[in-house]
Amino acid sequence: MNIVEMVSSAGNVLPEKYKTMSVEDMEKAVLGIKKRLGNRLYIPGHHYQREEVIRFSDVTGDSLQLAQLSAQNREADYIVFCGVHFMAETADILTEERQTVILPDMRAGCSMADMADIDQTERAWTKLQELFGDTILPLTYVNSTAAIKAFVGRNGGATVTSSNAQDMVSWAFEQKERILFLPDQHLGRNTAFDIGIPLNAMAVWDPHKEELIHEGDIEDLKVLLWKGHCSVHENFTTANIEALREEQPAMNIIVHPECRREVVAMSDYAGSTSYIIDMIEKAKAGSSWAIGTEMNLVKRLIANNPDKNIISLNPNMCPCLTMNRIDLPHLLWALESIEANQTINPIKVEKKMAADAILALNRMLERA
Repeated sequence: MNIVEMVSSAGNVLPEKYKTMSVEDMEKAVLGIKKRLGNRLYIPGHHYQREEVIRFSDVTGDSLQLAQLSAQNREADYIVFCGVHFMAETADILTEERQTVILPDMRAGCSMADMADIDQTERAWTKLQELFGDTILPLTYVNSTAAIKAFVGRNGGATVTSSNAQDMVSWAFEQKERILFLPDQHLGRNTAFDIGIPLNAMAVWDPHKEELIHEGDIEDLKVLLWKGHCSVHENFTTANIEALREEQPAMNIIVHPECRREVVAMSDYAGSTSYIIDMIEKAKAGSSWAIGTEMNLVKRLIANNPDKNIISLNPNMCPCLTMNRIDLPHLLWALESIEANQTINPIKVEKKMAADAILALNRMLERA
C-alpha cells in the first residue's frame, strides 16, 4: 500500500473539535495524557519538527537514531512518531510486534523518499543488470520507503545515513565494482566525491525516462545515482553563498550533504544534521554561521545559541512542508485516540518486507 492509499484509507481528517481548541487547552490535555500513560507512551521527535511538537517529545534526533531509541524502549506500548512516514516505518520494522507505532498525520510524507518507487526501482535494476552484469551493489539512504530498504536488503546492499555514508560507500566498493545509490543523488554524489571518485565516473539514472545519463565510456562508471533529491536542501544555491560572501565575508557557511555538489564545494563545512548541531554548539561565542538545512532546526539553533550570530543560508527559506504536517492538534488527536482505544494512523510494515529491510539495516548497524 503506497502513501496515497494509506492516507485515503486512514480517515485522516482532523476532527473539528481540535480546530477550535485553544493552544493552552491542547497543551494541558497532552501533558495530562502523558502523565496518565506514563512509560506506556513514547514520543520521539525529529529535529525538523515544529517547536510546538518538540516540546512534548521524550527524545529528539535524526530518523534512524529515533527508530533505534524506539526499539530500545521495551516499556512503551505506543510510539507516537513525530516525523514523516518512512521514519515511522523504520521504527515499526525495528520495534517489537506488540508495540504500536503511530504517525499523527498520514500526510507527513517525504518527497525524496517518494522519488524512488519500488516498481521503477525493480525495472531500473533489471536494465542496469543488463548493462553492467553482476557488478552493482545497491545502497539506500535511510530516507527511503520500507519497500526500497527491502529491495536493497534482498540484493545484498545496505542502508546509509548522512553521518556514515562515506564508510558505507567505501564498504560497498569492497563488495562490488559499482554502486546504485538511492534515492538522493546529491548525498550519493557528495559522498562518492569525498572518498576520491571523480565526477566523470558517476551517472544519473532517470526513473521516468528509464535511461542512464552520463558522459564518456559507460565501462568507466562507478557510481549510479538515482535521480532524486530533498526539496528543502535543493533550495540552497551558489547564488546564496556568493551574496553572503560579498555581504558578510567572515560568516562561516555550513550545509547538509543533501545540498547540490556545487553548494557543498563552496561551503566551509558540510555534514549531517548531528554534525551541524555539534559544530554550532561547540563554536566560539560571537562566531557567525549561515546554515544550509531545514528552517525549524535553524530556528531552534538560533534560540539555543544566543551567544552566536546564526542565520539561514537562504533568507527566503521555509520549513519542510511535510515535516510541518505534524502539529499540536494532530498530536493531541493521536494521544486521545490511544486513551479511547481507537488508535488512529498505525504504521505497519508487512512481515516479509520488514525482514528484507532489516537485512539492509543490519548490514549498516554491524559496522557501527
